[in-house]
Amino acid sequence: MARALIVDDSKFMRKIITDTLVGGGHEVVGEADNGYEALELYKKIHPDFVTMDITMHGKDGMMAVSEIKNIDPDAKIVVVSALSEKTLKLNDSGIKADAYVLKPFEKADLLKKIEDIL
Repeated sequence: MARALIVDDSKFMRKIITDTLVGGGHEVVGEADNGYEALELYKKIHPDFVTMDITMHGKDGMMAVSEIKNIDPDAKIVVVSALSEKTLKLNDSGIKADAYVLKPFEKADLLKKIEDIL
């Protein structure tokens, strides 16, 4: 269906998201464990969508979402975080993600959010 870039500092969480996406018919074309890697990979592989964690070492997910949207305003980004959408918006009203999924997530919920933004 669609090509995905998964960004999360937890290898275990990247595996769970990969399994969910592949099970839903998507192709994972890249993985990053921080915002710096995410930005470089996004420029290189131009995925159809990105799943983005927020709390990571180095460049966090909020900065990475903003920078990806600056270089590609049409980028589709789903934040997958233990921080709620309300908490994120209180801390940064300018976050430009297309959808939010709270960890731990139900596989069907993540797949539905992706379907909705594509």
